Amino acid sequence: MRRRHHFHIDHAGHSVTATVETGRHVEVEIMIDGKETGHGTTQGDRPVSVQVQLPTDPPIPVCVRTTPGPGVPRCVLEIPDADPHVMSPRHY
Repeated sequence: MRRRHHFHIDHAGHSVTATVETGRHVEVEIMIDGKETGHGTTQGDRPVSVQVQLPTDPPIPVCVRTTPGPGVPRCVLEIPDADPHVMSPRHY
């Protein structure tokens, strides 16, 4: 059974949202400031990392690491030279 989960965090004045669709194949979509900027897939409960950039001057490369399971998925925003930031679940 497929299910959608949403996660969000604000960082450096930008909105970062992850949509994780679980099931046999896991699909992860990353949006920054409302625009789709990255996409990744995996199978089962394997983690997936999606590399994107925050549109700052200069752009900041970041990674959204998603762990689909077991259980409820989790998303973390990884920024170079900083501790990872846990993204909050959003219920739509």
